[in-house]
Amino acid sequence: MAKEIFMPKLSSTMAVGTLLQWFKEEGDSVEVGEPLFEIMTDKINIEVESYDEGILLKKYFGEDDQVPVNHVIGYIGVAGEAVPDEPPGESGATEEVVEPAPAPAAPVQATNSTAAPINDGEKPRATPAARALARTENVELTVISGSGPNGRVHKKDVAAFVHNAPAQTKATPLARKIAEQEQIDLSTVQGSGAHGKITKNDVISTKRTPASTEAQATSRKKLSGMRKVIAERMVQSKHTAPHVTMASEIDMTKVKELRAAILPVIEKQTGLRVSYTEILMKATAVALARHPEINVSLDGDELVQHHYVHIGLAVAVNDGLMVPVVKDVLAKGLAELTQDAKDIAKRARDNKLLPDQMKGSTFTISNVGMYAVDMFTPVINQPESAILGVGRMQDKPVAVNGVLEIRPMMTVSLSFDHRVIDGAPAAAFLTELKDILENPYELLV
Repeated sequence: MAKEIFMPKLSSTMAVGTLLQWFKEEGDSVEVGEPLFEIMTDKINIEVESYDEGILLKKYFGEDDQVPVNHVIGYIGVAGEAVPDEPPGESGATEEVVEPAPAPAAPVQATNSTAAPINDGEKPRATPAARALARTENVELTVISGSGPNGRVHKKDVAAFVHNAPAQTKATPLARKIAEQEQIDLSTVQGSGAHGKITKNDVISTKRTPASTEAQATSRKKLSGMRKVIAERMVQSKHTAPHVTMASEIDMTKVKELRAAILPVIEKQTGLRVSYTEILMKATAVALARHPEINVSLDGDELVQHHYVHIGLAVAVNDGLMVPVVKDVLAKGLAELTQDAKDIAKRARDNKLLPDQMKGSTFTISNVGMYAVDMFTPVINQPESAILGVGRMQDKPVAVNGVLEIRPMMTVSLSFDHRVIDGAPAAAFLTELKDILENPYELLV
């Protein structure tokens, strides 16, 4: 039977979580303890590890979607197993919420008569709410006796066990798994996570860095492959192009309204959920069409004017960064852009890009809005002459017609090559982009 993946409740005040990214695609295999997705709460960003193994059968939500706690966001099971087409809402847990007493944040070992393993090596039977609380408290379900039918563990069983458990070393399940495999004593590992929690990187660092030999506290790896190419291109860009960066803060209220309005329409048409990235791409293309002096490149001593808009989309991949290209952005609607952008980003992460999908860009967008970054100064992706950096969206107090309001604000930064683009045209383009995003319904006309 397929296992529910649900939005965990990470604090007593958490009501919803924002899904920042999935680390797996539908059809991928998933192991216990493997990072599955990343979420943002009102307090922290955190990677959520899988509690089950199998195939990721379904993902109901995508980047930037806000999901209530305990609502199902996907399923893990056996390939071909049937799951609902639409998100089923709250998970199957029916018991009341039990506020657990202060407890350790690490898997605890059996120390009393109720904590003997009850599943003989098989996965424990437990309600989704029990699994959620067990993950929050980092308690192994295998050591808890369930009060439900056939020994099924309920949330109240987990809460009772946590209340009676002694303090233990705080560690993530994956960190504990690696420590067990490498025979590392977690009590000797210093945690770098929240409240001193031990992560997998802490365990790996301990394995590579014997405490007795300070000289072995570093490791070296030859700069090669993609990392070497990136290093060379960044140095070339900074050395040849005099970078100037301008920033502007944009009120994203109407963009959020637009996305909410068109999201179900595009999802019905394409099966995909439009993100802010696609809206940003379309708005940028319109602004470039109105300010063609930004959509240029330098070829030797010739200035090349592009009469089309091909946008490079910076995508983080293992050990580097790739910039696949979405062609003819100006001519495409948001539904087609959503399909193209998500397809090309997935191809980049899967290392399946075609040669033609890596060339021809006239302008690049680098979006780090999923991280706690307000703004940055991106490096121009030559031979282009400009690049747009996008920071996170944050609710801020803003004066609107003399009245203080809380608005979702986002900072964008334009880096441009001062050899071919002057400050005034760059400022005019950035102002145009701000106007479009603050009045985005014209993108639909």
